[in-house]
Amino acid sequence: MTQQSVEILIGKLLTDEELREAFEQNPQGVLVWLLRQGLQLSRLEMEALRSIKPSELNGLAEMIDRRLQRASLRRTYMTHTVHDTDTLPTAPLGTTGMRITRVGFGAWAIGGGGWTFAWGNQDDADSIAAIRHAVERGINWIDTAAVYGLGHSEEIVARALRDIPADDRPYVFTKAGLVWDEHDRSAPPRRVGDPLSIRREVEASLRRLDVERIDLYQMHWPAEDGTLLEDYWGTLLQLKDEGKVRAVGLSNHDVTQLEAAERLGHVDTLQPPFSAIRREVAAAELPWCAAHGTGVIVYRPMQSGLLTGSFSAQRAAQLDAGDWRSRSPDFTGEGLRRNVALAEALRPIGERHGATVAAVAVAWTLAWPGVSGAIVGARSPAQVDGWIGAAALALTDADLDEIAGAIERTGAGTGPVRP
Repeated sequence: MTQQSVEILIGKLLTDEELREAFEQNPQGVLVWLLRQGLQLSRLEMEALRSIKPSELNGLAEMIDRRLQRASLRRTYMTHTVHDTDTLPTAPLGTTGMRITRVGFGAWAIGGGGWTFAWGNQDDADSIAAIRHAVERGINWIDTAAVYGLGHSEEIVARALRDIPADDRPYVFTKAGLVWDEHDRSAPPRRVGDPLSIRREVEASLRRLDVERIDLYQMHWPAEDGTLLEDYWGTLLQLKDEGKVRAVGLSNHDVTQLEAAERLGHVDTLQPPFSAIRREVAAAELPWCAAHGTGVIVYRPMQSGLLTGSFSAQRAAQLDAGDWRSRSPDFTGEGLRRNVALAEALRPIGERHGATVAAVAVAWTLAWPGVSGAIVGARSPAQVDGWIGAAALALTDADLDEIAGAIERTGAGTGPVRP
């Protein structure tokens, strides 16, 4: 059992009077109850924990890192399922030295409404609960961007992590290069690569995230303000040398741009769109990254909700006008029909594995060589539970053949159909 499992157990016994009294009367019963709630304990660990005497609890607590006493553990209810973080598989993120869980929390939608690429209005309390739930279930990284909610997403991430000691927090990744008009939130953000702008942006992100260093800083899109790639990429490399960021990457850049950046300094990561519907990067960018030691974190693995298994033509018709998806061809007409048909084809595969359609869709992206992890959004704890199973879901060759056949049969999307 990991130290974190011990801390969770002892912390519950110390901070929940009802549970502590039950433990004093029936230690075995409480341990069995905790097992059913999701705490990972082996037979030998159970035997060792049975020997804990109620009078020893305070002494044990003093041996625990006091940082956890300030964390969200105090606000965890008895009925909340807690999972050992070691149960989620991890993979190296390129050459960054970071190992990340195969799925990470995507913070685009939690930026809320009122800007060009919003998902509609969002309750901040739900967002914070979703982030904390993801971390409690073992997710060890969050991907956000300055432009999400025009700064609001970064602020929500900071609020969600504020009570967690720095050493226990998940990695936080963010992005630069999309600049908005403070006086007109509805105006589309501009793709800016000017080095002075990027330096202003990193300082603003550090302030909003309330951190001294950003774990991964990415250029969101190729610049369209006339700045050369070498200039904005060189600025990110300088920020890394200065210690303001730990690693640097590119998002939405193609192989030609990756090659140009690599000549100047190593591209630590790439963040491309990738799903069973949008598969173009599998042809060139993924193989390039695998060959160059560049980590890959893909976004939209469920194609913005289309591959969750719960999307339909009726739901698409009810999308709020403030939701960018209401204007996307993927969510209307023939494109929507094909995409929903593909999602339905994933359902029997999920049933065979005891997994959701969403988990199958995400696991499909993770089956491709070179993919380190997938960014998956959530606006509530329940949505996290819907896809977290993808982290440990290994699709078989037969599964991958079946999905390839479904892609070809439905005509959904473009790009290679099988790893």
